[in-house]
Amino acid sequence: MSLLYRILPQPVLSLLILGLWLILAPTPSFGQVLLGSVLAVLLPWATRGFWPDQPQLTQPIAALRLAGVVLADIVMANVLVARQVLGPPEALRPGFLDVPLDLDDPFVATLLGSIVSLTPGTVSVDIDRARRVLQVHALHIEDPAAAIATIKARYEAPLKRVFAC
Repeated sequence: MSLLYRILPQPVLSLLILGLWLILAPTPSFGQVLLGSVLAVLLPWATRGFWPDQPQLTQPIAALRLAGVVLADIVMANVLVARQVLGPPEALRPGFLDVPLDLDDPFVATLLGSIVSLTPGTVSVDIDRARRVLQVHALHIEDPAAAIATIKARYEAPLKRVFAC
């Protein structure tokens, strides 16, 4: 185990903590940077035992592409959900989907569930590791098979490429 990993077990998380601390600080100063840096080192270090073994990011460009797809889907889903909510309630067809998982890694499956939950109009309900199924509730489902295919193509397949799993 390298010295860097012992000091920063989650370097990306440390950068995010420092960045958020500086964004939320009333005025950026040396003291705020110092306090943010201490928190960015201590929090991931103190919680390192709770983090699962994460798979290695193998294709960072594919990760950036996936992030772009997710952000675009979030924006488009906001507009769609607003139309659906403001429209007649009887036009909605809420329901549950069982998305079969081709992912072996539980961390990556959790990332998939998180991505689904970030998209307005859908929320991941459960990841059944025994059945290898992600259960999703959707506000409106026209075609369940098409919705499952969309989740698999837009999110699961890129996650498999990003983490080579």
